[in-house]
Amino acid sequence: MKRKKVLKIVAILGVAGILIAGGIGLYMFNMPHRDVQSADADYTLTASEIVSEYFTDNEAANKKYLAADGDSKILEITGVVSKISEDFSGQKVVLLKGEQVKAGVSATFTSETNSSLDNVQIDQKITIKGVIRSGASYDDDLEMYEHVIIEKSDIVLK
Repeated sequence: MKRKKVLKIVAILGVAGILIAGGIGLYMFNMPHRDVQSADADYTLTASEIVSEYFTDNEAANKKYLAADGDSKILEITGVVSKISEDFSGQKVVLLKGEQVKAGVSATFTSETNSSLDNVQIDQKITIKGVIRSGASYDDDLEMYEHVIIEKSDIVLK
């Protein structure tokens, strides 16, 4: 008799745990996303300035712009369009580079903001706004420069 009672309690606790975990998962999935474009930019700078900051002192730049909790800084970056491409998800990617700079700023647009790039040309100076995900660096193994990565980007009309 005691064994049935223990199994019943364990089953009730298991079902309760599954319901609680499902509720938390559903809440996290439906949480509102950060609206980067309507928020104020934390920093406004040029592509050359942010790349230079990362090459000068990578740790200090990471502390300034990146956050461990995922709420990294919102940046407005001005630069010259060096390349426009598309990633595997169909999102447009713009590379902004300064003159005579090895690395630049790679800005990934969203499916909602892709159309902002319809009239943008190579060598055109633009300002983008987005969230920083990683800084510029030099990879010794690959012997190549890595760009600053910006996500959730859109063009800022001034």
